[in-house]
Amino acid sequence: MTTEAAEAAGALQAHRPMLLGLAYRLLGSRHDAEDVLQEAYLRWLGVDRSTVDEPRRYLSRVVTRLALDRLRARQAAHETYVGTWLPEPVPTAPSPFGPLDRAELRDSLSTALLHVLERLTPPERAVYVLHTAFELPYAEIGEILDRSAADCRQLHHRAMARVRQEQRRFTASRSERERLLEAFLAAAQDGDLATLTDLVASDATAWNDGGGRVRAALNPVSGADRIARFYAGIYGRRHAMTVDRIELNGEPAMVITRADGSRYTLSIAAAGGQITGIYVVGNPTKLSSVD
Repeated sequence: MTTEAAEAAGALQAHRPMLLGLAYRLLGSRHDAEDVLQEAYLRWLGVDRSTVDEPRRYLSRVVTRLALDRLRARQAAHETYVGTWLPEPVPTAPSPFGPLDRAELRDSLSTALLHVLERLTPPERAVYVLHTAFELPYAEIGEILDRSAADCRQLHHRAMARVRQEQRRFTASRSERERLLEAFLAAAQDGDLATLTDLVASDATAWNDGGGRVRAALNPVSGADRIARFYAGIYGRRHAMTVDRIELNGEPAMVITRADGSRYTLSIAAAGGQITGIYVVGNPTKLSSVD
């Protein structure tokens, strides 16, 4: 590596956790986020860096634009995805995205929120992430997206309206989610339908992402009774499996390994003392970083 290339790599490396976290929040895929950072590095290597006053700001703009291009392409590809698409779970203890010392940074990584962000337009998602998680002012976001500050403010308003509609469904504290997750799996393994039904909100929904590569429900499972019967059937004692506790996306989760070697991550959203959402990822291409 030449001295120039080494200097360029060093500058990128200094901001890498933040940039990776930005790309991941925009894409919900660590694999895609890593690809975006690699492409950003190539662009950074080719620019006249003596003209760049703030590398972090410049790189944030490049990463955001590359991520949005990839997001638009992927949204079109979702039409051919087998079953439900969920974000790629990422271990965050320690976090590859830098310190999660602010609630906004940690909350913006949650599977529940990333799942909601999939329903936004790419510009709405970008403005939401940049303003809410990274606290960028609208004027700076406008420079990144080639939009006016007023336009970005309006995009954020629309994004927040959509997020708040769903946010009431995942307001439980970390300790409460951990308690509910443990109780849910224990009741499912015991086949205790009454306890399962009590743990799950009547309007809860469970999403299962197998990507067509492992067995998983192709459509969301809704309602406490249906969810209870579904998970009692797949996690019951007659099914041999091991369970590992782990932190994924800044929240308590489990990795379930079945006798056939297939693995699934399990996490939940909760509010009001009940589970409001269940997220199971079994697509092996999304579990490469989960041990």
